[in-house]
Amino acid sequence: MQTMSSLFHREDRARPEDEGAAQAPKPRLGFRWVPIRSLAARHRPRILAHLLALNERDRYLRFGYAASDEQVARYVEKLDFEHDEVFGIFNRRLEILAMAHLAYLDPKATPRPAAEFGVSVGKAARGRGYGDRLFDHAALHARNRGIDCLLVHALSENTAMLRIARNAGARIERDGPESQAWVRLAPESLASHVEALVEDTAADLDYQIKRQAHRVDELLSGRSKD
Repeated sequence: MQTMSSLFHREDRARPEDEGAAQAPKPRLGFRWVPIRSLAARHRPRILAHLLALNERDRYLRFGYAASDEQVARYVEKLDFEHDEVFGIFNRRLEILAMAHLAYLDPKATPRPAAEFGVSVGKAARGRGYGDRLFDHAALHARNRGIDCLLVHALSENTAMLRIARNAGARIERDGPESQAWVRLAPESLASHVEALVEDTAADLDYQIKRQAHRVDELLSGRSKD
């Protein structure tokens, strides 16, 4: 498997006419807005519930191995919400339908500032473009933190993940059972910061509305824990 450094160096040697393949993610047309909320440590139980609901095959594709319940729990416990960013799409019951983990890589280990993207979508929520939307949202946040490249490391058989990366304009390097894709991001700008602020504010409002509705449902059903 090629190292991240070799991929960056390959881009450094790329011909001018090849640069378009490594630019910012392509805009996606025809997608309705989806509220994507930044997650925090208090969301660990919901994150765990989402990941535990994945079947053996889905866990294999998400983590690169058939993760047991204990391994999934350790992954969730080790999520660093101070250093990385985690995003989620919620339903009306405040269950996570899809989530993404944007892990910021050690700047000393890469020639350029980079972050790695991972995503999981629950079975009932597939076919709605949530993976693509989470990728776009993660790319926007990464840009605004001065990140140059977004990386996706996945099994070559994970066609859904590689499709998301390819649709975003990624160049994919395959090495047997594994693949690595990377997307060059546009520099941050005032517009990118405003876009992120608007999206995050709207998603937070959507979450609060769902939260209040969920509390009302619990009270009406006599299941309130308050």
